[in-house]
Formats: sequence, C-alpha cells, structure tokens
Amino acid sequence: MFSSTRTFVRSSILHRCKSTLVVAEHNNETLNPVTLNTITAAKKIGGDVTVLVAGTKCGPASEAVSKIQGVGKVIVAESDAFKGFTPESLTPLVLAAQNQFKFTHILAGATAFGKNVLPRVAAKLDVSPISEIIDVKSEDTFVRTIYAGNAVLTLKSTDAIKVITVRGTNFEAAGAGGSAAIEQAPAGEYKSALCEFVSQELTKSDRPELAGAKVIVSGGRGLKSGDNFKLLYNLADKFGAAVGASRAAVDAGFVPNDLQIGQTGKIVAPDLYIAVGISGAIQHLAGMKDSKTIVAINKDPEAPIFQVSDIGLVADLFKAVPELTEKI
Repeated sequence: MFSSTRTFVRSSILHRCKSTLVVAEHNNETLNPVTLNTITAAKKIGGDVTVLVAGTKCGPASEAVSKIQGVGKVIVAESDAFKGFTPESLTPLVLAAQNQFKFTHILAGATAFGKNVLPRVAAKLDVSPISEIIDVKSEDTFVRTIYAGNAVLTLKSTDAIKVITVRGTNFEAAGAGGSAAIEQAPAGEYKSALCEFVSQELTKSDRPELAGAKVIVSGGRGLKSGDNFKLLYNLADKFGAAVGASRAAVDAGFVPNDLQIGQTGKIVAPDLYIAVGISGAIQHLAGMKDSKTIVAINKDPEAPIFQVSDIGLVADLFKAVPELTEKI
C-alpha cells in the first residue's frame, strides 16, 4: 500500500515538472503566425507553456502572446542587443532562461529564425535537435518527415531536454482567450562580440506574405523568364493572392529567392495553391503538399504535380493563364 502511494506521488511530480519554452518570432509589433502554431504543438506536449519574447520595443508582441489561450507565462527581454534578432544574442538568452526555469522542452517554428537559434541552443545543451516535427505523440515521441517530405519518421528522444523546431502548417494556430502573466526574462549581457546587426532592407508589397496567404499562385521553370511572371501577378491580383516560385525558377534567376517554396524555401499550406509551369519535384512538393486545394497547369500530362493536384489542366500556360485571368 505504501509503495503504491509513493509511485502515484512520483508520477504526479513528473507531470507537474513537464514544461515547454516557446521562443516567439515577431517584429516587435506583431507575432509571426508560426508562433501560434508552435504554441499549439507545445500544448499537445502537455504541462506548462511559457513564451519568450525578446526584442527592442517588444511590448505589443508580448501583450499579444499573453492573450493566447494555453500560455501560462510570458517572459520578456528588451535590449538593443536583440536588434535584428541575431542568433548570437538570442542563444545565450534562451540558455539563461533554461538555466533558471529548467524547461523539459524548447520549441520554435521551423523558419529561418528558428533554424538559426535552436541548433545553437541544442549544441550548448549537448542534446540532439529535432527538426520540423509534424505531430506530437507524447512528451518524448514526435513525428517528422524525411527525404523531402516523401517519408514519415516517428522518433523517441531520450534527451533530458528536447529542442524542437515545428512545421507550422501541420498544427492549427492557437486562438485568443488567455490571460498569462508577463515577467522579465533573466537579466544579462547578451550583446555579441562576434556579430553586430547593421541594417536590413525589406521588400514592400501590397500582396500578402507567403506564410500566411490563403491563396498562392506559384510559377516554375515553364514560365521561361522573369518577365513572364507578370502573367502570375495579374492572376494573383484577381484573387488577392501571394506569388511564389519553385526552386528551378529561383535558380534560373526569374524571381528572388524570398519567393521560393519547397523544402529549402518556405513551407506553405494555403486554402488554394495554383501551380503554373511547375513539374512537381519532391523538393517543391514538400513545401506545398498540405495545401487544401491544389490546381496544376502544365502542358506535360506526365508531370508529377498532377499526382498531388485536386484539379489539373493540361494546357499551354501562356494561353491558359491569360484566359483564366480574364474569366475571373
């Protein structure tokens, strides 16, 4: 009887000690939507969820996080050291938070931001990072894709601290309805002597960002030149859509690499994805196959893109796209 009671208490203590830190991605004013998806993944792990918000004047971002359902606490670090959100300054902050609060899991979105910071954190903690999970089975068992999304791997981590990036398109965005406390993150000198943020230039566009777009019109090498992407811009304007591209189109110099969709580009899952002149290489499919409806336009009836599309049109894109644009 005594032994049974002691086992129950130990189990309860372990459950209470389970806790997750989510490193928020933001621009000081608003959250990157992937943070909301990552919070959902953290909630699925179980235990307490804490969100770290680091920036220069990040009060609005921290307030937004505190109102997300399921967030227990927000810890905030404001300093000029975090200008540009460089991993060299953020990594020691995450480690300081880990040292103080003893999290069992550390999560961030599987974006350029998350992939820059968390591998450094994992190296410092001497654990193996787990990249781009698409599901959570338990606190130590996760699902991720391999081979450009063409196979699924379920893995169990024995590390005491799990450091994980989350593929946002596989988790619903956490909703509003929370009222988390906001506290100060551990103080320290986080300015890096090895790296200094100088400036950044942002491309301005009236079109939505790829990551959060409901409709995406994407072009491949079949467009033959960058000038011909105007066909896609005209079509996208009819939908209020974002414009993307395959790696082949980017490598050919048709469009800048911030439009690239795929395993080495951006991962998207819009309501509607229109693939124009894209053959459908595995690398590209890994970045858009979770779209709710996929429409493919390609003159090659054997193109792999038709294997994942819901609607396929075998036609010359230079005739089909202007006609489609005119009819919408």
